[in-house]
Amino acid sequence: GKRKRLSASVMHDSDESEGSDIVLRKVHAKRRCAVLDGAGSEEEQPDKTCPAENGSASKKQKLLEKLKELVRQSAARRSCSSANCEDSRSEASVEEEPPCQLPLTLSEGSETDSDSMKDFVVEEEENDEDDDIDNTEHVKISRCDHYVHFKRIVKAFLINAIDDSFLSSLYDGTRQKRYAKDMLLSLHYLDNRFIQPRLENLICRSRWKDRYKERVDCYPDVRISLRNTKKMSCQACEMKRYCKFNVLLSGRLYNSKTLEMDDFMSDDKQVLKVGMVCANRTRVYHNLKHFKFKLYMDCSSVVGLDGVEDEPVKDTVERLFSHLEENGWIQKRYNDLEDYMEDADTFQEEK
Repeated sequence: GKRKRLSASVMHDSDESEGSDIVLRKVHAKRRCAVLDGAGSEEEQPDKTCPAENGSASKKQKLLEKLKELVRQSAARRSCSSANCEDSRSEASVEEEPPCQLPLTLSEGSETDSDSMKDFVVEEEENDEDDDIDNTEHVKISRCDHYVHFKRIVKAFLINAIDDSFLSSLYDGTRQKRYAKDMLLSLHYLDNRFIQPRLENLICRSRWKDRYKERVDCYPDVRISLRNTKKMSCQACEMKRYCKFNVLLSGRLYNSKTLEMDDFMSDDKQVLKVGMVCANRTRVYHNLKHFKFKLYMDCSSVVGLDGVEDEPVKDTVERLFSHLEENGWIQKRYNDLEDYMEDADTFQEEK
């Protein structure tokens, strides 16, 4: 009777007759229970390898059990959520399922468990080359987007050159069609992304007085010429300098949004003597500040030289726009803008 009870605790034991052999097999069975790999051929390995395997296998077993517990809980929550928690008995059966019925490896698990593992398994690394390619493509797309904005602006200026109320209707919200909203977005993009941040940066890094800045802002035309050197207060920053440049400001005042010109003091001019740094800063600042107005004046000239009459505005604009794009006119103006922005970004600090 004693032998029968002992053999019940031994894994797949034969009915040997000696009690000592039974005890040895019992100890061996306990050791093998901690091993993850359930292959039957490994039960015939020597007993001397079991202590080393037992430590690492026990740690792996505990880690795997914790992971599988998380898998069961996640699967139960998903099942409850998809069925609005109607099938509570299924969840209870998952909780009551004994650990030995769980798959020992990920490859042995069900499709649901494999999906659940994704919540807990994180890939260790990504391909750096793919990241570099993505970054390069992002730059290309960004540049492409900039040029798309610029082409919309050219088209808006061509329309306004024919119908001088068009820009006003964009800004006051009268036009609500998709193309009009896109053009307004591009105009804001030019002002707020390209031009204004660089103008502010040029000013905050300078010693210009407000009065000088206002003059440069108001006059769309500038001519900077080299004159006799004179030690005096620079009329831009009011610092003692060797001033050898004359800044001639002229042109009609205009609205920065609608680009409508004002006839007040249309022939007024300002001549100011400045130092070398302020003269260079004036050139860079003025190019950006009045770029949009200059572009509009160029578009107006294109429309004025067209000479085609009795044609719908849309057809005229499309024809002129296609011609300007084909001969590289639009690309050249965009390149000018990029050069002006680069000059502003790389301008030296005040000395």
